[in-house]
Amino acid sequence: MKTLKIVIERSADMFSAYAENAEGIYGGGDTVEEAKQSILDAIKIITEEFTSENIPSILKGKYNIVYHFDAESFLTYYKGIFTNSALEKITGINQRQLQHYSSGLKKPRQPQLKKIEDGLHRLAAELQAVELV
Repeated sequence: MKTLKIVIERSADMFSAYAENAEGIYGGGDTVEEAKQSILDAIKIITEEFTSENIPSILKGKYNIVYHFDAESFLTYYKGIFTNSALEKITGINQRQLQHYSSGLKKPRQPQLKKIEDGLHRLAAELQAVELV
């Protein structure tokens, strides 16, 4: 099965979304949810209205959609779920530094991005192992 990679980025006034591995698939909105829905709407229009030779090959047949976030967009999107204090415990990165990343004041280098990603993956693995009785 093919994977359609959608990148979501925060700009000054909106969230934009675009396909990293297919041309002509764009969306946007005031929130991440709106940007995701805009992408789904764009895909629907492309697959229903375009001629078959104009449809990107990845949209022909079965495909998965995977969303990729830049650090600023991710931290902004999940700000209501993860406080900077919680993220500090999960990632080992100072709260002030996390705030700089989420506000766009600073951009994390690759090692910091890896710390954030690894910490979130560890949390996800722990949560998946939970069984309530």
